[in-house]
Amino acid sequence: MTDTPEFSRPFDIRGITAQPVTVEANEAERAALAQRFGLIAVGKLAATLSLEAHGDEVSANGTLTAEWVQSCAVSGEDLPMTIEDAITLRFVPMARLEASEADEEIELEEDELDEIGYEGTSFDLGEAVAQSLALAIDPYAVGPEADDTRRRHGLVEEGEADGPLAEALKGLKGT
Repeated sequence: MTDTPEFSRPFDIRGITAQPVTVEANEAERAALAQRFGLIAVGKLAATLSLEAHGDEVSANGTLTAEWVQSCAVSGEDLPMTIEDAITLRFVPMARLEASEADEEIELEEDELDEIGYEGTSFDLGEAVAQSLALAIDPYAVGPEADDTRRRHGLVEEGEADGPLAEALKGLKGT
């Protein structure tokens, strides 16, 4: 028995039309996803996707929009994050995915990287969007207080974060 994902939006392949589909997590779903992904909060999670069937395969292309708050990996301070990125997914029958899995090492082509298996005639757009958010989260994100925290805790040698290369890096980071 499988548990229902926190953000589940089953979609039947037979219901695909030319109209884009929008899925958006509600407050309770966002809170559950924040807990699942180790975030302080998820303020928004939505995607607008155009679906196109190719036999029993479905491609989904569109935009993922999300806002979340995570902890700085160094200082623990709250870091608000946002994304609005293109998203491309491909849903394929689970039997086909399982048949292609072997005990030997294989090399995946670029278009095989986002394949998501489904059973029957429906796939879960919500869970696919949630997994896309999980991939977008930087587990080592640091905020503006990270360097001071490192210094206070003796994690940076005196002068280590100084010099022309450190200044150039700060310029690139925008701090």
